[in-house]
Amino acid sequence: MHYSDLRDHLLARFSKYSQDIMELTKMASKSDIINPRLYEKYDVKRGLRDINGNGVVCGLTEISEIVAFGKDEDGNKIPVDGRLYYRGYNIRDLVKGAAGRRFDFEEATYLLLFGHLPTKSQLERFCEILADFRSLPPSFVRDIIMKAPSQDMMNMLARSVLSLYSFDPKPDDISKKNVLRQSLQLIAQFPLLTVYSQKAYSYYHSDASLFIHKPKKEFSTAENILHMLREDSKFTELEAEVLDLCLVLHAEHGGGNNSTFTTHVVTSSGTDTYSSVAASLGSLKGPKHGGANIKVCEMFDCIKHNVPDFDKGKLKDFLAKMLNKEAFDRSGLIYGMGHAVYSLSDPRADILKAFAEKLAAEKHMEKEYEMRKSVADMAAELIAEKRKIYKGVSPNVDFYSGFVYDMLDLPRELYTPFFAVSRIAGWSAHRMEEITNGGKIIRPGYQAVAERREYVPIEKRVAED
Repeated sequence: MHYSDLRDHLLARFSKYSQDIMELTKMASKSDIINPRLYEKYDVKRGLRDINGNGVVCGLTEISEIVAFGKDEDGNKIPVDGRLYYRGYNIRDLVKGAAGRRFDFEEATYLLLFGHLPTKSQLERFCEILADFRSLPPSFVRDIIMKAPSQDMMNMLARSVLSLYSFDPKPDDISKKNVLRQSLQLIAQFPLLTVYSQKAYSYYHSDASLFIHKPKKEFSTAENILHMLREDSKFTELEAEVLDLCLVLHAEHGGGNNSTFTTHVVTSSGTDTYSSVAASLGSLKGPKHGGANIKVCEMFDCIKHNVPDFDKGKLKDFLAKMLNKEAFDRSGLIYGMGHAVYSLSDPRADILKAFAEKLAAEKHMEKEYEMRKSVADMAAELIAEKRKIYKGVSPNVDFYSGFVYDMLDLPRELYTPFFAVSRIAGWSAHRMEEITNGGKIIRPGYQAVAERREYVPIEKRVAED
């Protein structure tokens, strides 16, 4: 049975119980409602954040640090330009120091895993190990990836990761040596799993031609992604450099982001590496987390459709309509603006903005780049006027990453998986840190607020509304 026929068959079966499911949904929704005032009564830190949006401290890490606020002369907290540190190194210094080299992501991965910058010989050896691990088990592409390809690449990536468990001779060994070996393999394999999943998707769901390029050992992670994605395997030096930069900037972002916290939570249970990574992938898939850059791209598609001439007056009017829930998805949001932690600026966005300008010049897309700059300036101004905010608002990394991927002509269904290709480095470092310093399973408290009730025998029960 063809995939489309199978889906139609399942939909027909589900429709048989559509009314039952609707009624059950109503009952479930009614029973799930909690009085919002109770959160205040019990001082619940919803989202593990306080009333000012600060994360509740529930752990320690040496892997990375986000700085969004400083103190004035009187010791009062004030917003500052954002800073991001990998193992104590400012991300700006890491990017600047690695300029012109081909293995920046590999160097950042080494730093995150082992806590120090590698020497030239250490980096070369590390790249050799990753290159050797950059392969999949025999018939894995045919039996796992090509069969029943999903329309969502993140789900395919998670399924592939869980399937790799079956090919591991020691899948449940959580000794540091074995977990490091598994981590290095997954870091090396993620580009293959991601690109090959997209090829299977395109072949089955878009009637595209199927081609599978094997990775080249002499190529970096970024170079191999472009090589495997493109039929002619060709790419420019700047394209590889900018994609490599994106991988570096997305590799790690503190222990409190949703997917990395998931890594800590699941790792603390003592489970295997593949289950931990699959759980983190499920978190990253969400549109409030890793899926945000696609939402930014869709927003700009809508802007270009409604303001094709990029007239600044019309552009500002359209952004105002978005804030008033009158345009785009009517959410009242301008996507890519603001961040849960950063205040005045996101350093990753500042860095990527400069490289996006270079790539726009190479791709003859300067007009679109200037339009995005205008949107950023106008959006910050409009949000400040219309919303009461306790900190500054500026573009975040998603504001420019989707634009960069568009200029690289990368399939949009891969934008979030590429985030995972990068973030697996940070997840691996945090898994190692949790194993080393953990011991207790992570188990926050939930306050029960349901009323006590007496049991009623079934023959005496009355159906509830």
